[in-house]
Amino acid sequence: MSSSSPRDSREGGVPVASDSMETTPAPETPGILPGSGAADTAIGTNGDTHLDEQDEEQRPTPPPHKSQPSSPPRLGIRPEDAEISKAEGNKHYKAGKYAAAIEEYGKAIEANPTSSTYLSNRAAAYMAAGKYSEALEDCKRADELEPGNPKILHRHAKILTAMGEAQAALAVYDRIDPPATTKDRQQAQAMSKYIAEAHDNLKNSTSGSMVLFALDQAEKSLGSTVQPPRKWRLMRGEAYLKMGTVNSLGDAQNVAMALLRGNNADPEALVLRGRALYGQGENDKAIQHFRQALSCDPDFKDAVRWLRLVQRLDKTKAEGNEHFKYCRYAQAVETYTNALEIDPSNKGTNSKLLNNRAMCYTKLKNWQEAINDCDAALKLDPTYIKAMKTRAKALGASGDWEEAVRAFKNIAEQHPEEPSIAKEVRDAELELKKSKRKDYYKILGVEKDCSDTDIKKAYRKLAVVHHPDKNPDDPEAENRFKEIQEAHETLIDPQKRQRYDSGVDLMEDGGVGGFHGGMGGMGGFGGGGVQIDPEVLFNMMGGGMGGGGGGFRFASGGGGSRGFPGGGQSFSPFG
Repeated sequence: MSSSSPRDSREGGVPVASDSMETTPAPETPGILPGSGAADTAIGTNGDTHLDEQDEEQRPTPPPHKSQPSSPPRLGIRPEDAEISKAEGNKHYKAGKYAAAIEEYGKAIEANPTSSTYLSNRAAAYMAAGKYSEALEDCKRADELEPGNPKILHRHAKILTAMGEAQAALAVYDRIDPPATTKDRQQAQAMSKYIAEAHDNLKNSTSGSMVLFALDQAEKSLGSTVQPPRKWRLMRGEAYLKMGTVNSLGDAQNVAMALLRGNNADPEALVLRGRALYGQGENDKAIQHFRQALSCDPDFKDAVRWLRLVQRLDKTKAEGNEHFKYCRYAQAVETYTNALEIDPSNKGTNSKLLNNRAMCYTKLKNWQEAINDCDAALKLDPTYIKAMKTRAKALGASGDWEEAVRAFKNIAEQHPEEPSIAKEVRDAELELKKSKRKDYYKILGVEKDCSDTDIKKAYRKLAVVHHPDKNPDDPEAENRFKEIQEAHETLIDPQKRQRYDSGVDLMEDGGVGGFHGGMGGMGGFGGGGVQIDPEVLFNMMGGGMGGGGGGFRFASGGGGSRGFPGGGQSFSPFG
């Protein structure tokens, strides 16, 4: 075995074992494969050479070979011309002039086509020039002419390794007798190991990065001009899909496009690109690619499987959108949940489905579930602005406006180009201020979108329960009753309610509700007391109003009623 000469691989930095030139046997020793002369030089795939004399004594001498039958020389070409061309080829090779060496070896082969030596030497020159396919063809021909020649087999195995065919290289090494050393086989074995690891990680691991690492290590042993084998490139594309990030999906597309430039009818590359498009949410384009793959190979099962999956997902998502459109929010939640189970690996689509379901939960006022879905969506896609906004709004709607303001401000910092974010920050800050004042809706126990009827019903019920005359031993009863009156007066008036909802300071005109002075007896009005809904008073008295003595009248005039000054008081019915 010839000594090795380090070279930088195509990926940079990993030495690759060198090869060696061959010389033609001297005329007096026909059929003996040369290998000990000074012309026998070692080659690395980057073209570096050195004489291969030091290790020659340590290498076992190959057994004698049968002399090869000489074919009759072509007209005008003498057998001795082959040796002259070979010698010129060796000279050019040592000088690093590989194109010239290839030309001279070609002349030698033309003069003697059955010489394995000339073919093997030209294979070495092709390797040094980075032309591995041509080198492989010459080595195969040399091997056919002289089967079992250790030097030819070594060169053959090295070429196969440099081309990414590790298993084929190991099979060639197995043919060498005496057996190839561990050092000889090292690169091919390492390459085979890394490719096996890449396969295993694609199948069993959730991390695409481990696949990429294994492929990177395997590619370091490729020749400087060799593209990774097609299967390796498809594996790299699969790894990018497994990672599922925006950048990695773009990388997967690049891999697919490079393969399609070489063969636009490659069904595996078409499916790879379709899956990348599907991961980016371009489902219509993905379906087109799957169909195109099937037109190239109608029996390609992967294309059938992915086509059906995307079509099913699209249909289920559309059903959920239809439910949402017609306010069938509970059905929409169920449908989006079913859609999420179709392809758990699709981060892009599932983040959108989670945000859609979160919006349904906000309509159902299930704030915590909405927040949870947004968190899950952002875990899948941390850049998903819609989910960020849905989460911030759900936080505010749940009453946590401080956290909502922080969430909106974070969006503004990360995405200042977002057109509406400045207004949304201001709105959230206003809602935070509003949340720190009295919550009239909460006081009355009604929702913010309640009707006037809801307000009246709640007010009447609470006024009866919390009237001070009903709670003589409770010093806080009067304050609670005032708050109820204040809330009712604000929310029942459309203008005041609009100002309250919009955050205008309702106290700027000196107060709301005109609560002055005390309340005597049954809520007397002396000195500007609080007006009370007559129906509330009726309920407080147990329905004791009417024409009989002691009852009070709604119209002015007549004798005073209990707790009210003489002359009575007019009431607007139902506030």
